[in-house]
Amino acid sequence: MDQDKEYFACLALRHTPRLGPKVWKSLFSHYSSAFETVQSAKSWPGLELASRPLARDCAAEVWRTAAEEEYRAARRANMRVITWFDSLYPAALREIDDPPCLLYVSGDVSLLANPGVAVVGARECTAMGLEATRRISARLSRIGITIVSGLALGIDRQAHLGGLSGLGSSIAVLGCGLDVDYPYDNLDVRRALDEKGLVVTEFGPGVTPRAGNFPFRNRIISALSLGVLVAEAAHNSGSLITARLAAEQGREVFALPGPLGQPSFTGCHRLIKQGAALVEDAEDIVHILRFDFARELAHIPDLEPDETVVDGAGGGNASGPGKKGRKRKDSTAGKPERQVHEGQEAGAARPRRRTGPDWRTDASLGVEERQLMEVLDGTDRMHIDTLGRTLGWDSPRVSRVLLVLEVRGIVHQLPGMWYLAREGGSDNLSSDRAGVGEEA
Repeated sequence: MDQDKEYFACLALRHTPRLGPKVWKSLFSHYSSAFETVQSAKSWPGLELASRPLARDCAAEVWRTAAEEEYRAARRANMRVITWFDSLYPAALREIDDPPCLLYVSGDVSLLANPGVAVVGARECTAMGLEATRRISARLSRIGITIVSGLALGIDRQAHLGGLSGLGSSIAVLGCGLDVDYPYDNLDVRRALDEKGLVVTEFGPGVTPRAGNFPFRNRIISALSLGVLVAEAAHNSGSLITARLAAEQGREVFALPGPLGQPSFTGCHRLIKQGAALVEDAEDIVHILRFDFARELAHIPDLEPDETVVDGAGGGNASGPGKKGRKRKDSTAGKPERQVHEGQEAGAARPRRRTGPDWRTDASLGVEERQLMEVLDGTDRMHIDTLGRTLGWDSPRVSRVLLVLEVRGIVHQLPGMWYLAREGGSDNLSSDRAGVGEEA
């Protein structure tokens, strides 16, 4: 396929008056390329793919001047383009009613294939909202989940920074052209995304961030995600548009609760009343999306032994998938290996061991899952750091494998990042956590 012709054909469709996403989605389901679609414009009415006026305008090339201008501007700026029939075009976008026919991208396009969670919220927000957003986003990213947001100030900024700090990294979807620096105060995050994450937009070069652009941006944010977390939003926040679009697209909607009477959380409280899942931490999201994550994370390649993620607040020290990063300092290096019972308070009962599938007879488990279970099984509990040292794995790798085992009901997470193996038996995916001090 000639990518240049495909790109120009997509521009032709986009600049044909009154021809929008729903029409080109229908056209693309019939033809094998955008170029063939445009070349066959006169045949559209006979195939009941588009009206005669639309077909006539496209065949008459009324789009040519605008398409050529955008084409030349994008080529001058050396912009990378992903078109509908490109193998890199996200399958999730093809499924929505009004998909973009092309995307301008900058950064690591492999992130488009990662499981994602959108995190959106207010520009003017509380310290509580900022802290929770950063913490939840960083935790999700640490286990390989990509954080998707809109590069606005406030909640979006913290979401990107949290995502950039981990393996999953972050995707920003713009409401303007790829060459427009907006918002200016987020240029540091934008540079980090260009280097370690991904920036995406359907708007052409030079398009400024007008208010009408953001609902279009929001539909892409929600479509690239398995669920959308509204971390802080007032009753009239634009983040509620993203939540509505997510629900219409069949995605999960999550909301972070805030103090009663706090105006910037009224939108979140309304979403919860309407059925959004109330979440307080990343584990709540993982539990709700556990089957989706288990299916998606199975396709994430293993990290090489020296590929690690730097814990911390700044986005500038992160390593995305497939990138070499600085090694995280192990605070327990050089210390004697502690026994698995160490740290349990005197007089506390053992953690209650619940039943789940027998990992020994589960043919679907991979090599990594079995290696980890051979270490974990037979112990009362084991800390994630001890698991990593015993296996010789870095933290993101251990976290990813544990997540797969947890969502399959084979391991159970205790407070403080301790894990235990469930006893083989009936499957029980209860979401509550057994504390160390629970009765046996």
